[in-house]
Amino acid sequence: MAAVEFEALEDGIARVTLNRPERLNAIDGSLIDGVDEALDELGSGDYRVAILTGAGRGFCAGADLSGTGQAWTKVKPTTPAFKVTYDAQVRLADLYVRLYELPIPVIAAVNGVAVGGGLAFALHSDIRIASEQARFGAVFIKAGFSSMDMGTSYLLPKIVGAGVARELMLTGRIIDAAEAYRIKLVHEVVAPDDLMTAAVAKAREIAANNAFGVWQTKIGLNAALDAPSLRHAIEIENRTQILTGFTNNPAEAAKAHREKRAPIWDPM
Repeated sequence: MAAVEFEALEDGIARVTLNRPERLNAIDGSLIDGVDEALDELGSGDYRVAILTGAGRGFCAGADLSGTGQAWTKVKPTTPAFKVTYDAQVRLADLYVRLYELPIPVIAAVNGVAVGGGLAFALHSDIRIASEQARFGAVFIKAGFSSMDMGTSYLLPKIVGAGVARELMLTGRIIDAAEAYRIKLVHEVVAPDDLMTAAVAKAREIAANNAFGVWQTKIGLNAALDAPSLRHAIEIENRTQILTGFTNNPAEAAKAHREKRAPIWDPM
């Protein structure tokens, strides 16, 4: 059984399912390999939106600490223990950066527990929709580490605010879907049976827009969030709008509006 399943749901929309349900989709080497392969496919230009979810009761329970999963990296017997550990940490962290920088939007459909690295998968996604059964937590500190891991210290404060992020990261407590919605960690909470329907509906909403504009919006937002001033962000916007203006899409949008029909967008 593959640790990650990839499925084209419909034109331009794919689903990536973390598939180690017996371990609540905990992260091991096979799951990292599978997500890497899925990101290769999603970046091929054949897809417009991706949905990331988990099999069974969990979304992702973080790193597999059971000792039964595959190693995160392949090492030589002579490699020092410190280097083995560091290389594994870097490999996983780089996977999250790949997810964050993917040129298409990712919707996290959080069906169950999303803690540690599972929370990080949700944070690195563009939109988060939660089942009522979802649970979230920066639980690294409960495993004897710090809560500074897998991009959490960067993204969580940007999403929920520094004060809320500090409390969650310092306590390591797990919150339910209702609290996640209240603190704006997730955009929507739905009944478990409605989760995939809601995620696909949101994916269709995005895919209905022009592909170039969606791509530029995603990478532009990522850049603007790190801009040191309003002026820097506006300069990014100015260049982005001029680039998109050189496609046929603005003219087509205006024409479609006049003719009361859906626009036919330029392909990427």
